[in-house]
Amino acid sequence: MVEAGTIITLIFTIIIITVIGLQIYKRKTGRFGGQPSMGGFKKPYRASRTTPEGEPLEGYSNDGFSFPFLKIIIPAVIGLIIVGVLISSSVKIVDAGFRGVLLNFGAVNKDASLKEGIHFVVPFRDSVVQMETRTLKVVEDATSASKDLQGVSTQVAVNYRLSPESVPVIYQQLGYQFETRVVSPAIQESVKQITARFNAEELITQREIVKNQIQEQIKTRLALYNIEVETVSITEFRFSEEFAKSVELKVTAQQRALQAQNDLRRIQIEANQTEAKAIGEQKANIAQAKGTQEANVLRAQGEAEAIKIIDTQLRSSPSYLEWLKTQKWDGQLPLVTGGGEGVTPFIEIPVENIKRPVQNNTVLR
Repeated sequence: MVEAGTIITLIFTIIIITVIGLQIYKRKTGRFGGQPSMGGFKKPYRASRTTPEGEPLEGYSNDGFSFPFLKIIIPAVIGLIIVGVLISSSVKIVDAGFRGVLLNFGAVNKDASLKEGIHFVVPFRDSVVQMETRTLKVVEDATSASKDLQGVSTQVAVNYRLSPESVPVIYQQLGYQFETRVVSPAIQESVKQITARFNAEELITQREIVKNQIQEQIKTRLALYNIEVETVSITEFRFSEEFAKSVELKVTAQQRALQAQNDLRRIQIEANQTEAKAIGEQKANIAQAKGTQEANVLRAQGEAEAIKIIDTQLRSSPSYLEWLKTQKWDGQLPLVTGGGEGVTPFIEIPVENIKRPVQNNTVLR
């Protein structure tokens, strides 16, 4: 930022230094003075450099000048040095990632937050102090007690940055020690305040909720000092050895209970399978018995129906019985037969259909 007043002051300073240099040059050389001479100007006065006998002193010229080069160059060098000092005092550079705080005789100019780059200021009056506005990181270890009075040590990493437009106010109120004066105490207090709201077990199981509440608390506290919080990370929770052992025992007991439940469930499933198998076999046996019974009933009904049919046939045709005999005969005659003439056992064959080669009581072959 270049101010018009700064440029005007720099110009007047250069003019004044130039006039002073000319006056010194005039006094040393004797030029730009004296009375007019031939041509309208008098030859400038020259101091004589002679001995009492009238001889010129050694090292001086007869025209009254000695070392004219030095008489010109020395004021010029002095003037350049003064100009260089003025320029270096009036030009300030703010590095990348920083903001400049403008000081007027040590007083903070709250309206000026110098951005990165080159800036012209009033020499010997203004100075610039640089404040870093890049993301900064701080890691804090906070020891506190949980809601159930368990000791817990929490490690928190916070990324934050200074508000660029509020750098002059931050420098005026906190200086360069803003981390130790504001940031660290805010982290410590916020962690202790939030962890006291949760049990030790909840700090582990609800880690995300705990982190969000700590982050909001830190943001609220640091916003009062124009410090912006970007992210908060809980890197570690550490508990006492007694609590760690109790958690381990609890987890072991839960695992055993879960295993017992699984075993009980397995036994119930196996029992259900055995019962289902028995019921299935029983139903199969019942079905088989019913099938056998129905088959026997059907067989009996068939036989009864057959008997009815046979009886009907016998009643309607007596010769049917003779036909049944022929169905039962194996085709062989007995060796000895008795009874009347021409009687065949079980079958009575018509006589006219049989030739008799022998008499009664003969054996048929």
